[in-house]
Amino acid sequence: MRTTAIVFAYSEVGARGLQTLLEAGIDVRLVFTHEDDPNEQRWFASVADVAQRAGVRTVAPADPATPEWLAEIAAIAPEFVFSFYYRRMLPESILVLARQGALNMHGSLLPKYRGRAPVNWAVLNGETETGASLHYMVAKPDAGPLVDQESVPIGPDDTAFEVADRVASAAVTVLKRALPGLVAGTAPKIPLDLSQGSYFGGRKPADGELSLFWPAQRFHNLVRAVAPPFPGAFLRLGNVIIRIHRTRLLPPAEATCSGPLLEIENERLIATCADGGRLEILEAVMDNGAFDTARFRTTFGCAAVYATPNGT
Repeated sequence: MRTTAIVFAYSEVGARGLQTLLEAGIDVRLVFTHEDDPNEQRWFASVADVAQRAGVRTVAPADPATPEWLAEIAAIAPEFVFSFYYRRMLPESILVLARQGALNMHGSLLPKYRGRAPVNWAVLNGETETGASLHYMVAKPDAGPLVDQESVPIGPDDTAFEVADRVASAAVTVLKRALPGLVAGTAPKIPLDLSQGSYFGGRKPADGELSLFWPAQRFHNLVRAVAPPFPGAFLRLGNVIIRIHRTRLLPPAEATCSGPLLEIENERLIATCADGGRLEILEAVMDNGAFDTARFRTTFGCAAVYATPNGT
């Protein structure tokens, strides 16, 4: 008799996780997902499309824990509930309906980076690795016992999008490796030492504002952490907003800079930060057009623009 499951899923990890279950022969009876937000760029595969191709019923309620949905889940009586990047925390009223366990795939090496946007936070904080972790769900988010995890590297110039793709592949690796033990009832349950990590909150587009008064490494890391398809980083210089999508750290200048600035140097856009660190602006836009050296000259009419603490 096939193992039954109900899946809560969204985003790339959700689509790949659902596909992995189906390919492994898990009898997925129902998929909960989300309607796409028209204000959000969808860069990932569709969970609904994966489910539709497999003939699995898919729903996207605002609240999956209403009495009606709880009754339907209870009637299915699944062995497992899986959550793959579903955007709502599942309450205990759902978790207890999984006869062999409710499991979540999280995009970090738990117990590190619990909570929201784990890949973005890892890149922002300059981590050199992250990964995917499969764990049992409990009332507290990202706190239940660990089944398995897989690490992926973060290079010094990698964007969160590039790392997220690696994490999605790692999630598939972890799930394939764990499924036989889960079905057999022999999968490990390794307690997490929550003191070895912390929780991080969600991020808003406004959190992408840059400052030339930061160290250059921090500037570079924020650009990488929110580069498209995420909302992106932006720099205010007076009334001008420049959206910066990619940077490269440069060796310090031989001469001491008189202050944080953006300038043209050998036909390259160069930012010098308060710590003397320098970056080349490799890709930027302003008013939906490319911001390059020509645009710099027509906008500012000078060789260098000095930053002020309040951006004016």
